[in-house]
Amino acid sequence: MIYQLSVPAAVPGVEEIRILEWHGEAGASFEPGDLIVELETHKAIVEVRAGQKGTLRAVLADPGDWKAIGLRLALFSDEADEALPALDAEAGDLLVEFDVT
Repeated sequence: MIYQLSVPAAVPGVEEIRILEWHGEAGASFEPGDLIVELETHKAIVEVRAGQKGTLRAVLADPGDWKAIGLRLALFSDEADEALPALDAEAGDLLVEFDVT
């Protein structure tokens, strides 16, 4: 199955978060509890950790980018060889959110 990782609403009232650092690149495997990405608001650093096992398939935002809450940051899959969907606006409505903590 293909999953999306979206910008979390980690801090009340914050509408955008900046990507600080990815802790893996396409092809990296994650186990529950592994750190995926560090994000920053104007007031806090937010660590996004895997809540499920998965393979990072595509990073869609670079360090330094500011992204609005809810926008897609990356794609994950259960298996490393699963076909990825076309990345159009409608595809996001069909993808399940990757479980994070």
